[in-house]
Amino acid sequence: MKKLLPMLLAASAVALPGMAWAQEAAIEVNKGDVAWMMTSTLLVLFMALPGLALFYGGLVRSKNMLSVLMQVMVVFSLISVLWAVYGYSLAFGGEGTIIAGLDKMFLKGITMDSLADTFTDNVKLPEYLFIAFQCTFAGITCALIVGSFAERIKFSAVLLFCVIWFTFCYLPIAHMVWGTGGYLLDAGALDFAGGTVVHINAGVAGLVGAYVLGPRIGYGKESMAPHSLTLTMVGASMLWVGWFGFNAGSNLEATSGATLAFINTLLATAAATLGWTIAEAIFKGKPSMLGAASGAVAGLVAITPACGSVGPMGAIVLGLLAGFICLWGVSGLKRILGADDSLDVFGVHGVGGILGAILTGVFTAPSLGGTGGDDFSIASQVWIQTEGVLITIAWSAIVAFIAYKLVDVVIGLRVPEDEEREGLDITSHGETAYVR
Repeated sequence: MKKLLPMLLAASAVALPGMAWAQEAAIEVNKGDVAWMMTSTLLVLFMALPGLALFYGGLVRSKNMLSVLMQVMVVFSLISVLWAVYGYSLAFGGEGTIIAGLDKMFLKGITMDSLADTFTDNVKLPEYLFIAFQCTFAGITCALIVGSFAERIKFSAVLLFCVIWFTFCYLPIAHMVWGTGGYLLDAGALDFAGGTVVHINAGVAGLVGAYVLGPRIGYGKESMAPHSLTLTMVGASMLWVGWFGFNAGSNLEATSGATLAFINTLLATAAATLGWTIAEAIFKGKPSMLGAASGAVAGLVAITPACGSVGPMGAIVLGLLAGFICLWGVSGLKRILGADDSLDVFGVHGVGGILGAILTGVFTAPSLGGTGGDDFSIASQVWIQTEGVLITIAWSAIVAFIAYKLVDVVIGLRVPEDEEREGLDITSHGETAYVR
């Protein structure tokens, strides 16, 4: 009888799908999904702290090491709090073409029993878990921008800028791409894990910041070589590990979709590392450790929007292209733009994000191993992807420019020249990274 009763209930649920109790029975919180998503959330946190912090920290001069670590850590913490106060509500708290609403401000009405939608109608996640997962995306996006104006900006200016940009740029773009009723989502734009929302968004904001703040003192005349490529390699490796949560976690379920994103993240990153290394050997004569680490990050960026819809061979091609093109982004394109983007945020994240977002429309084609349907059109999808890229570039650039100017008027952006020469570790935080 104990075995028979569940079978009868299950059969009744199938036979009478219109009954409320049967619908409730069909909805379940899968413990495997919950465990995977908690792990993915921790992995994305690991990307930012310590991964991104160490990657950036090793790239600056030793006198500014702690300032970068401090900026990444505090920016991530600040955005996490703002996400809970109003960010989640505006991004995912309701329907809207550009923004959601304030119905879930302060996480109002959300309890341990609240459920968030996943890609499968019959399977749900605890809403607190979805909030935490998306919180890490918001936090690392704002922290990425830090690399563009490193070594010359006031700590207070970083924080105020991030508050403004997060509110008026990140949240609308996140909702348009991922939120219910979002303009780009409804238009059919594909962005599995944040090519537009995270990387193009942050890359453009960083480039604008590099222009507005101006170059570092001595830029182009004095050596500004990374002080610890060892730490940069460690940070890049942590980013690679954490990115599996970023990409495969964006499937929101522990299913075959997550495994596709997982293998694509592995293969595209490896291919981009090889691509950058080969390109350096050809065009510069010697492959470098900095190049290999940068290539890995470029591959991670490029595969982010495509990881859930392209096949493994498409991921490899996309990674190889990212290695070559992002190397040009941090060298030839950087010279053309003439901006002192300190840690090449635009050259890697902006260029890699644009490349990945547009080519998602190509390699998603089933004829190229992607998951697109029988009626998939490369031309139509590439146009939709390009529209998403252009909207993100324009929105981020305008909001970032206004935000930088407001901050400059209110508290000023740059530290005084003498403080910049001495280094921000001592002048801004009263500490040094290394005992001399």
